[in-house]
Amino acid sequence: MLSHFLIAEHNFLGMLGVTLVLLAFFLLQLERLLSNSLLYSLMNFIGSILILISLYFTPNIPSVVIEVAWLLISAMGLVKYALRRE
Repeated sequence: MLSHFLIAEHNFLGMLGVTLVLLAFFLLQLERLLSNSLLYSLMNFIGSILILISLYFTPNIPSVVIEVAWLLISAMGLVKYALRRE
């Protein structure tokens, strides 16, 4: 029973992450977010973390690679945003 709960929990986190990443891209396409905005980078960064948590329980190497890349690119966007604010 505990393993079923963990599977459901990590799938929920993964789906929440996918939702954040897709919503960020959707809002970008609608021009409701700017690609250099804090919210856009945060949505992608947090989404990637949540997806990586899910992938920890059910690993898939290509998905891990793209999510790590997405995480690093989003982190770069957050750093650039912070440097612009100085």
